[in-house]
Amino acid sequence: MLLNDEAAMTDDARTRRSAADRAPARGFRHWRRQRPFIGGLLVALGGVEMFFSGQLDIGHLHVQLGIEGLQATIIPIALLLLGILAVTMPAHHVFYGIIALVVAIYSLIGVNLGGFIIGMLLAGTGAVLVVAWMGPRDPAPADGVEEAAS
Repeated sequence: MLLNDEAAMTDDARTRRSAADRAPARGFRHWRRQRPFIGGLLVALGGVEMFFSGQLDIGHLHVQLGIEGLQATIIPIALLLLGILAVTMPAHHVFYGIIALVVAIYSLIGVNLGGFIIGMLLAGTGAVLVVAWMGPRDPAPADGVEEAAS
């Protein structure tokens, strides 16, 4: 009586083979789950929105004088940088998130009411998500590991 390979394999061998088959597909998804990705993305999007709201023209009139003009450029660039840093260096996520939250709140008076409030809400929500991130997820232990530990 001939058995095909699938029927002859034990459950453990099937689990190992299916995990090996799925390994290449895990690339970006696995990388994203190990970082505060959504929070960092929202902080960066809030910075981009603030930058473009500060660069609006009324007809051909575009005036930026003194410290106000500098704030309309520096604050959005800082938020974009903080969002990127939170994603690329997740070990310091609390620091980047707190700084991003402070800068987002300050943008209310520094950049056109925080990018017409939309940019401030995006950056503030993202900063809270970055601070609240709980760290990388550990994969669930396999059944064989639990049995060996018992």
